[in-house]
Amino acid sequence: MALTLSTLLTAVPTAQAEAQETGLGPYLATRMADFQGDFNATLDYGTRAIAQNPENEGILEGVTIAQLVLNPLPDATPYARRLEALNADNRVARLVLLGDALGREDWDSALEMLDAGVSVGSLMTNMLRAWAELGRGRMSQALSIYDELAKDEDTAGFALFQKALATALVGDFETADALLRDQLAEFQLNRRGVVAYAQILSQLEKYDEAIALIEEATGGVLDDELTAMVDTLKSATPLPYTAISGARDGAAELFYMIADNLSLDASHSTVLIYARIAEHLAPTLHAATLLTAQLHEELGQYDLAVAAYARIPQDSPIFLQAALGRALALNNNDRADEAIGELRALSGQFPERARIPTLLGEFLSRQDRHEEARVAFDHAISLFQGEVSTQWRVYFQRAIVLSKLDDWPAAEADFRKSLDLSPNQPNVLNYLGYSLVERREKLDEALGMIERAVAERPDSGYITDSLGWVYYRLGRYDEAVKQMERAVELLPIDPILNDHLGDTYWAVGRKREAEFQWKRSLSFVTDDTDLEELNPDRIRRKLEVGLDQVLEEEGAAPLQAGN
Repeated sequence: MALTLSTLLTAVPTAQAEAQETGLGPYLATRMADFQGDFNATLDYGTRAIAQNPENEGILEGVTIAQLVLNPLPDATPYARRLEALNADNRVARLVLLGDALGREDWDSALEMLDAGVSVGSLMTNMLRAWAELGRGRMSQALSIYDELAKDEDTAGFALFQKALATALVGDFETADALLRDQLAEFQLNRRGVVAYAQILSQLEKYDEAIALIEEATGGVLDDELTAMVDTLKSATPLPYTAISGARDGAAELFYMIADNLSLDASHSTVLIYARIAEHLAPTLHAATLLTAQLHEELGQYDLAVAAYARIPQDSPIFLQAALGRALALNNNDRADEAIGELRALSGQFPERARIPTLLGEFLSRQDRHEEARVAFDHAISLFQGEVSTQWRVYFQRAIVLSKLDDWPAAEADFRKSLDLSPNQPNVLNYLGYSLVERREKLDEALGMIERAVAERPDSGYITDSLGWVYYRLGRYDEAVKQMERAVELLPIDPILNDHLGDTYWAVGRKREAEFQWKRSLSFVTDDTDLEELNPDRIRRKLEVGLDQVLEEEGAAPLQAGN
C-alpha cells in the first residue's frame, strides 16, 4: 500500500508512547507534509517537532518556508534567524532575512548580506546590489554595475533593461528610451516590459510609437488595461510612469523574474520563496501573487490557491485572470456550487467576455446540468466577434452537451463546425467518429475520422479503442482485436476498453479470453465510471449466456464478419 500523509498520521497515534519519548511522530509527519507540499501540516507538525528537537536544521528550514508561504514575511524572520544561528550558510534563512532587509529599505544591511555571499545567482545578486545602491541614493554606483554587466553579451539585454527602468525612475526618459530602443530587436519584452516602455515613450510625447509598440507586442488583442492605455495615448495624454516607483519595487521585480524563470524546473517550494519575497517587497506586484496561486494549484493545495487569488483586487489589470483561476481552484476543491456562483457573478461584471460563460458551461456539464450548460455555451458563442480557430473548443464542448441532451442533429452540426475551425483536432475527430459508429451512421466516414485521430495521437488509449471499435462495427474483427489490445495496453485498467476487448475476442472465437476481459472490466468499475458508456448488468449477462445471446435478446444484428 502506498504511504500517504493520511495513513502516516493515522499510524502515529498507535505508537503514541514511542513518539512521545523519541519525537519521531511529529518529525515523520513534518517530513511527509513537507514532501507533499502541505504547508499547513508542515507548520503544525514542524512546530511540535522543533519543540522536541530545536537543533534539527531540516525541520526548522521546512517550518521557515511554511511560515513564509502561509503568512507575511516578518512572521518567518524569527525562524530564519534561528535557522541562521544553526547554520550561517543556510540559503533559505539568508534569503528570508535579505527579503526582510529589502522590505524595510535597510539598504546597508542588504548590501552587507550580498557582500557576505547571500546568493540569488551571480546576475541577480549584482542586479539587487544595483537597486540597493540606488536606494541609498548612489545612482552612479548603480549605473556602473549595470554597465559592467552589459559587457557580457549573455547578460547585456537584461542589464540594460534594468538600467532603463532605473534611469526612468529618476526622470531620465531619454536615456531609458535609447537603451530600450537599442535592445528591443534582441531582447523581447514581456508584458510588464511593454507597459513600462509605453509609459516611457508617452513621457517623451511619442504617442504613436507607444501605440505601435503595444499593438505589435499583442498582435492587436488588447485587454482592459492595454485598451485604456491606447485610448489615453490616442488623446495625446502622457501615461504616468508606474512601472517602478522605487528601489524596493526594482528588487521585487527581480525576485519575481527569478520565480517566473525557475517555475518550470525548480521545486515548488523554491519558487514560492522567491514569489513570496516579491509579494512582500511590492504588494501591488500582482503577477507574483498570481504565480503563488498557480503554484498552490499545482501542489493540489486548492484552499491556499483560492486565498492567493483573492488577494488580487478588482482594480488590478489581471483581476479577471485571477478570478477565473479562483473559480477553477474552487471547482477542483469540490466546491463546484461556489465556483458556478462566482462565474455567474463575473458574467454580470464582464458581460462581453466569452471565456466566463465558456468556463461556466464546462463546470455545469461536469455536474450533469446539461441544459444549463447548453445555455452557457450558447451565450459564449453569441459573444464571438468573427471566427478564429481557437473557438473550436467551445463548439466541441457544446456538441458534447447537445449529444447528452439527445439533440443529435445540433450536436453533429457543432462537431462539424469545430472541425471546420480546426480540422485536425484528434479529440473532435475521435468523438464524432465514435458517435457515428455507435449510431451505425456513416461508418466509412467515421473510420476515416478516427484513423486521422490516431495518426495525430497514436499513444491515446481512448482514440485507439475508437479505431478498434469502428473495425468491430464494420465486422473487421481481426483488425479490431489488434487495435483493442493496443488500447488496453495503453490504459490497462479502464473498464470500457476491457469490455470492448472482450467483445472483439468473442467475435473471433476466443471466448475464454473474452470472459476473462469482461471479468476484468467489472473489477475496474468505480464510482467515476461513465455508466452511460458501460452497463455492468449487460456484462454480467454476457458472462452468463455469451455475447451472441445478448445481441439476440437486444434485437441487434448478430456478429458477422465483413470485408
